[in-house]
Amino acid sequence: MDNKEIISDWFEKYGNDIYHFLIYRIGPVDAEDLLQEVFIKALRGFNSYQEKSNPKTWLFSIARNVAVDEVRKRKVRKWMSHIPLENTNEPETTFSPQSILDHEEEHQTIYRAIKQLKSNYQDVIILRGIKELSIAETADVLKWSKSKVRSTQHRARLALHEALRRCNDNEETRS
Repeated sequence: MDNKEIISDWFEKYGNDIYHFLIYRIGPVDAEDLLQEVFIKALRGFNSYQEKSNPKTWLFSIARNVAVDEVRKRKVRKWMSHIPLENTNEPETTFSPQSILDHEEEHQTIYRAIKQLKSNYQDVIILRGIKELSIAETADVLKWSKSKVRSTQHRARLALHEALRRCNDNEETRS
């Protein structure tokens, strides 16, 4: 199997998870393009891939770096407009990301609360809580120790709880 076939296989296996990570991390605007960028970088950097790590965690590491770069670009440009996604090119899923973000109030509240958290907290909440990576996999993606993942996850949960409380208070005030 050549590199392109391997990356294509990984896209089929992990593309949906990476796509959802990018949506939670940077929003729906550019998630599709960034997903492509992740797999292009994976293809270009395949020779540096060390089979010591799981391909999924390696891809999440690339996705995290791509997301961090995108956030930096957005801050520089101060460009924050949202463009609706076309469903035709999204990876298959039982729930479309657009419907999760636009139509399910609970998910919108969680999404807004996650966006209020520090970057490291967002990463841990998304990888551990939403994508259900193990502590070891999360440590591998973030290049942290397992104990740092545990402690950051604990702090992130507390911060998320507080952010959710604030979001709910704001929604009740608007009603």
